[in-house]
Amino acid sequence: MPHPENSRDEAIRRLDERAAALEQRTTPTVQDYGSKAAGYGYRLIGVLIGGVFVGLGFGAGADVVFKTAPWGMITGVLVGFGVSIWMAVRSAQRMTAEAAREWGPAKDLPPDDEED
Repeated sequence: MPHPENSRDEAIRRLDERAAALEQRTTPTVQDYGSKAAGYGYRLIGVLIGGVFVGLGFGAGADVVFKTAPWGMITGVLVGFGVSIWMAVRSAQRMTAEAAREWGPAKDLPPDDEED
């Protein structure tokens, strides 16, 4: 006749295994999109900063050629800033479309079981 203590421990172990298997089947997997989103953010920052610096360079070049200092640099920075905003908006639209194609429509995260 088996010991009641051993059969109880065995039953608890099997129940824990079944509960873990059920949890794996029912818990939705949330994919980590953090690195891709960070890459998108860095790309937008690069577009914004790059546009200003390119405008600054063209403005400085215009100042040297036309001897209009500092108006060429001021105009170049303002035009570069405007162009960089326009490029960032276009890039963000393209990235949004790419993300929607790759990942599908946006989904909410599952509710957090732990309450603080």
